[in-house]
Amino acid sequence: MKKNAKLKSDKKSKKEKKKTKAKLKLVKKPVKKAIKKGAKKAVKKTASKKTTGAAKPYSQKPMSKATRALLEKGRAYYTFAYKPRDIIVDRGEGAMVWDLDGNNYMDFGAGIAVTGLGHHNKELLDVLMKQAKKIWHTSNIFFTAPPVLLCEELVKASKFAKRVFLTNSGGEANEAAIKLARKYAADKGRTPEQRDIITFHGSFHGRTLATVTATAQPKYQQGFEPLPGGFRYCKFNDFQAIEQMVNGNTCAVMLEVVQGEGGITPVAPGFLKHVQDLCHKHDALLILDQVQCGMGRTGHLFSHFAEEGVKPDIVTMAKALGGGMPIGAMLVGEKGENTFQFGSHGSTFGGNPLACSVARVVLKKLQTPALIKNVRERGKQLVDALKGLDARHGLFTEVRGRGLMIGAELKPAYHGKAGDIAEMARRQGLLMLQAGPNVLRFLPPLVITQKEMAEGIKRLERSLGLFIAQK
Repeated sequence: MKKNAKLKSDKKSKKEKKKTKAKLKLVKKPVKKAIKKGAKKAVKKTASKKTTGAAKPYSQKPMSKATRALLEKGRAYYTFAYKPRDIIVDRGEGAMVWDLDGNNYMDFGAGIAVTGLGHHNKELLDVLMKQAKKIWHTSNIFFTAPPVLLCEELVKASKFAKRVFLTNSGGEANEAAIKLARKYAADKGRTPEQRDIITFHGSFHGRTLATVTATAQPKYQQGFEPLPGGFRYCKFNDFQAIEQMVNGNTCAVMLEVVQGEGGITPVAPGFLKHVQDLCHKHDALLILDQVQCGMGRTGHLFSHFAEEGVKPDIVTMAKALGGGMPIGAMLVGEKGENTFQFGSHGSTFGGNPLACSVARVVLKKLQTPALIKNVRERGKQLVDALKGLDARHGLFTEVRGRGLMIGAELKPAYHGKAGDIAEMARRQGLLMLQAGPNVLRFLPPLVITQKEMAEGIKRLERSLGLFIAQK
């Protein structure tokens, strides 16, 4: 009896499935026809319009409950050190990212010059997963292959370094450089009063107590006094001023080849060589902070390669070196290669095998002529476009920078509005940065295509138009 009932049930379910399939076919046919018909109409409508090159209107999907909930939690549990925009970034591909609600954004910030090879890079993902299946962490009590090989490759690529100290961030790399410079002077028999480090107005070297003191911008230092001593500040790109300041009490001069937080201000032609000569004269170390401006960002693997005859004693780096993985490095040349001895300095996570595995692939990719060529070409495309936008809208006093590290300084009438423009851009599908209140900062992925750049520029122009209309 049970078997007969089961057979009847199976026959009944088969008949029902056939009926359902038949119904679906009837539904699909008109739907397909409607889609084709709609597509044809859209093509005809598009063809009848004149193409002006203007960006299509951008409308964002309404914020979901899930996004609102996460934003509320972020505001509830983060300290107030950050002020994130109202967006939950969910995923990325190349130069594009999507939020949790499915809105897309062209990324002209690259995580503050970090994701140089774009988002979700397959080669980086593959090497990360491969290493993740082996070992994640050991500390520097033991060797592992990835950091050993990375250090070798960094030394060779730098054309000056002898040794490397691996860190987790740019601030930590700069902290190591400051300590090494002081120790170098101490080993030479110099008293604490003879271990001054000169940095430049507009610089940014980190958020630790020593690096924020090296950062010659009072707004970053206020409230954190008493600050460490032994730092002196000089006007950037002032040949005469630096010549008067460097003396027998100077143990190092530290500077960025392109100041980032200081407004995207490149070093003047010949200034690096001038500072180097002064360092040689007074046995001081030349420290080049290339945390933001290094690793291909300016159209050279190392940004000082643009000036012939410059051979630094120390270079610090981070950001793009890991392509999104946290890693930094201090490269040290012949003068200071023996300064750090056992116990002089350390880092628990510095040289982590996961980060180093990824960094090795990043470094290899950043040295390819095709990538460097793209940086220079896309940089020119962006600068030309910004100058064109200025001709139409009259917003900027200057467009400056190198490679894909570009700043557009706002006219006095728009001072203090860089943040407002960046927020307007976000609402129009473009993620961008500011360098202080008066400079728009552009740091797109180094692999951004011509088409992606053009789309980002269209979104920028739409944003600027809406911003001006509000005034």
